Amino acid sequence: MHCPFCRHPDSRVVDSREADDGVAIRRRRACPACNKRFTTVETASLTVLKRSGATEPFSRAKVISGVRKACSGRPVDEDALARLAQQVEETVRASGCAEIAAHDVGLAILAPLRELDDVAYLRFASVYRGFDDVAAFEVEIAELRAHQAALATAVDPAVVDVAAVPRYGGAHDPAPPPVHATSAR
Repeated sequence: MHCPFCRHPDSRVVDSREADDGVAIRRRRACPACNKRFTTVETASLTVLKRSGATEPFSRAKVISGVRKACSGRPVDEDALARLAQQVEETVRASGCAEIAAHDVGLAILAPLRELDDVAYLRFASVYRGFDDVAAFEVEIAELRAHQAALATAVDPAVVDVAAVPRYGGAHDPAPPPVHATSAR
């Protein structure tokens, strides 16, 4: 680390503290040449690999922007969107990879969005997964109803058997079951 005052190529760490809820480390440094002190903030970089092959830094603001469109006209406040973006970032960082595909970021958005607002979830999922017909919506709505029923029948909502609730849309969830068309008679 170069000193910002005299450009000396070395410095020593005087103090280290966590910042931003443990996402960053704030270090107080001292320059051995000019004896001035300065602060640095270190964060683990997380980049998103887009379909085009380009990379860009992960941005909570972009997550909020995309989800805000799905939540348009819904009773979802900015604090809820910020919490959702934080959950998404925590999920993405928990993967342990420094570079993550944009597709995986979208998958990480689906699960917390379903818990936040069903209609916003359907809107986001329909665009993200590219629903082609009404049958895809029907399957997704049936899964939402099953999820809600499982939560409603639980004695304590905080103690829901997650394995018993079908979840399609999480980062490691299996694909939804195939849709079987029925013919009208």
